[in-house]
Amino acid sequence: MNDLHLPRPGRRSRWATAENPDARPGGGGRANHGAKGRPFLRLQPGEAAELLRHEGPGLVTRIWLTAQDRSPRVLRGLRLDMRWDNAKEPAVSAPLGDFFGAGLGRAMPFQSALLANPEGRSFLCFIPMPFESGARITVTNETDAPLSHLFYEVDFEALDAPPPGGWRFHAHWRRERPNRLGENYAILPRVGGAGRFLGCHAGIMANACYGNTWWGEGEVKIWLDGDGEWPTLCGTGWEDYLGTGWGLGVYHGLYSGNTLADAALRQYSGYRWHVPDPVFFERECRVEVQTIGGNSLADVRALAEAGHPVLPVSLDDNANPEGMAGWWKNPAGEKAFRDPSLAKGFVNFWRQDDWSSTAYFYLDRPENGLPPLPGPEARTEGLA
Repeated sequence: MNDLHLPRPGRRSRWATAENPDARPGGGGRANHGAKGRPFLRLQPGEAAELLRHEGPGLVTRIWLTAQDRSPRVLRGLRLDMRWDNAKEPAVSAPLGDFFGAGLGRAMPFQSALLANPEGRSFLCFIPMPFESGARITVTNETDAPLSHLFYEVDFEALDAPPPGGWRFHAHWRRERPNRLGENYAILPRVGGAGRFLGCHAGIMANACYGNTWWGEGEVKIWLDGDGEWPTLCGTGWEDYLGTGWGLGVYHGLYSGNTLADAALRQYSGYRWHVPDPVFFERECRVEVQTIGGNSLADVRALAEAGHPVLPVSLDDNANPEGMAGWWKNPAGEKAFRDPSLAKGFVNFWRQDDWSSTAYFYLDRPENGLPPLPGPEARTEGLA
């Protein structure tokens, strides 16, 4: 903030809006002779709207957006794409709501360093997005109904020279419904190149078959630059990764938060930004979370006996000096899990829930080679 008073030669401020879609100098507010005339767009099913097209170097500094219909069907059905430097494939391709932190298509109020939704009615992004030869941002209506009002503002700087450094902003959305039993969920599948993992936003719809047992014991793991079987970075649990502990309520901060904790619907949504604790990589990066929950030994046994998908991982019985007895892929552990003489303890176990996430990262190229965004049916299936 100490440089607010300093001039910045070679930078020109521009806003791309429905009132000045080309962000042309002197081009704003012409639709109705200077009065409010074209503040929003309408989108028919299958129609794409171009929010930004700029040729030459620049830097996107802020995006604001809102729509009259903010239902889960719409927030998951609108597709947001961003392309840098005339790349064929988008660097960003995600459901509009999820990209802006409305996990599970539910727009909840929150404020953070990178994304915000001040009152649950609008969407803000403050992530810097540099480009060298051009930028294009589009929203496509992949729902089966017209969208009557889409308001937007893309703030950027038109530059005389490309911004220093060669990294481009990327975001990748994916979903597993349900996740594969006994396997990690990939928040960011492996990407090659140099860059920085900025963080993620994830939504979880806990499987009703497990009742009210806790789903969030899984550890976040990050593989960097040639890591083999074991990652360099390893956390202790999902709520721990989000900066809290012993379960999840609703809270939000600059760098981590949980915007949704709906116990009745078993829906949760939270974020973590690696700003004060940067995660850099030079050759490759992969980010995963274990799909592990936990509850009392008796309750987990009851789930297994009822035929629900349960794979015991470890037992915390307060008697083991090492902290936990490891059971996973251990025949003796499986036998202990079934042993009626063992009466108590807290059991971690692999389970199957509905995971979806958006990973945010910088990469030293405008394309990332990750799988394309799934269609609207796969994105919206099962949402409340």
